[in-house]
Amino acid sequence: MAEPVADPEREIKRLQRCINDLVSLLALPAIWSSNEPAQIVAMLLDALLRMVRLDFACARLKDPATGVPLEIFRVADSFKLKAPPQDIGAMLSNWLKREGHDSLPPTGSRFAREDISIFPVPLGIHGEIGMILVGSERAGFPSQTESLLLSVAANQASIGLREAAVLTEQKRIANELDRRVAVRTAELAATNEELRKEIAARKLEEEKLWRSEERWRSVFENSAVGVALTDLTGRFIATNPVYQKMLGYAEAELQQLTFLDITHEEHLPENRRLIEDLLGGKRQQFQIEKRYRRKDGQAVWVRNNVSAVLDADRVARFLIALSEDMTQRKLSEEALAKARAELAEVARSSSLGVLAASIAHEVNQPLSGIITNAGTCLRMLSADPPNIDGARETVRRTIRDGNRASDVITRLRTLYSRKELSPESMNLNEAAQEVTELSLSELQRNGVMLRYELADDLPLVVADRIQIQQVILNLLRNAADAMSSIDDHPRELLIRTERDGGNQVRLSVQDSGIGLTRQAAGNIFEAFYTTKTDGMGIGLSVSRSIIEAHQGRLWATPNDGPGTTFSFAIPCTLDLDEAEAGVNRSAQSTDAA
Repeated sequence: MAEPVADPEREIKRLQRCINDLVSLLALPAIWSSNEPAQIVAMLLDALLRMVRLDFACARLKDPATGVPLEIFRVADSFKLKAPPQDIGAMLSNWLKREGHDSLPPTGSRFAREDISIFPVPLGIHGEIGMILVGSERAGFPSQTESLLLSVAANQASIGLREAAVLTEQKRIANELDRRVAVRTAELAATNEELRKEIAARKLEEEKLWRSEERWRSVFENSAVGVALTDLTGRFIATNPVYQKMLGYAEAELQQLTFLDITHEEHLPENRRLIEDLLGGKRQQFQIEKRYRRKDGQAVWVRNNVSAVLDADRVARFLIALSEDMTQRKLSEEALAKARAELAEVARSSSLGVLAASIAHEVNQPLSGIITNAGTCLRMLSADPPNIDGARETVRRTIRDGNRASDVITRLRTLYSRKELSPESMNLNEAAQEVTELSLSELQRNGVMLRYELADDLPLVVADRIQIQQVILNLLRNAADAMSSIDDHPRELLIRTERDGGNQVRLSVQDSGIGLTRQAAGNIFEAFYTTKTDGMGIGLSVSRSIIEAHQGRLWATPNDGPGTTFSFAIPCTLDLDEAEAGVNRSAQSTDAA
């Protein structure tokens, strides 16, 4: 049997107030018109402060639209804090930030040094939406009725927040759909406009094509160069009179052939590769110089400009245009190349004649030694008793001098021999010394004082030894010639080697001669330009070709005092494919060094 109520009238009023509060809480969703989470929670906290007579209330949750944490605090006007407000706010905020129910204050917990009871109210079944903390100084807070009101308030707020999240997402989706519809509508409108323009442009092109057909036929027939049209297999469709005359075929005869049928075998691989690039879209057109075979069997050089075009039916075909007869130009080029080769041979012979005296001196010395040693050996063998040990030593000296003479001849032969690029690992210091030995007598006769500054740590280089020595020899001769008229100061010639950057070596030839004028400095490396009265002007040009074939550079700089310094730098390693290409480009002039 239930215990009687001490004051029934007061209890009835309390229950009526509780019912009124419940009705008010249930009516809150009707005034949450904006569906903003911050507004919902703020109105809820304000209502709870009044209904439950709270001293303070605070809430923490995430905005469902932005995910940004929201923190809202409410304090009753009549509540007087005994602790600093910032301390209370920080501790409440820390409680609200913790995850999991184990870290939340239990129901009725006392807060810090304040005589305040704290009550947690989760938003959502497990607090997944957020958390509300309420506090009051009243003893026994919260009562059963207050707990009920707080629970109902939390449920109402949770429902409102979920609805707000759903409405927010619906608005987002609706806005996104509107945006996509607008974008798609604009795209369709743009596409329709492009189609309209394309149709109009196509009609205009068809009209232009129709109007220009007769003009094209006139140009085709009356062009000054050969013009041909083929299908994708290369078979001739149409040719103009110039093209027919150039090859000696009638129109009907050419239509039985492809352009590959009349192309010289040497040019077929390159021609096929260019056609594949054209069909594959790698290029829109190409130019090729090649030989055609005429009907009478003779070869004719032509320059062809080839491109893929569309005919009126949008079918791709080849317009081999501007087939210009280049036979006469090719014959002239071959004649010029032959003349240059002959001129290079003359230059080689001239260089050999200049060195003849020096070479004779170099060879005569070991020959004289051989004769002297042979006579000494005979006397030693004729003695009584024969001087066998002395004769043996004399024979050794004879062999030494013979080898010395042989080495001079060998260096001369290799220096002036014709040979392909033959890179080898070599010491630039040794190569320079071998060359100067051939020219030493000539330099001494001309009063030239030769000095060396050769780097001890010079790395090996990969190069054609003979070609590099040809360049060094040419620089030595030029330096000696530049000092031949000098009488007011010593004729000094310095050969220097050094590192040039991380992967290159440099050789310099410095003279004390007459130097270079401004005009000569700008033209000295051009073919057939010379400052000498008896010079041919090809030595430095050829030397530069050799150095560039070795992927290096050759240059000249004026000295601080009298004279000029010529230098070249080459890499320690050599790209053989590039080097071979460089040699081929300068093959007609290399021998002139």
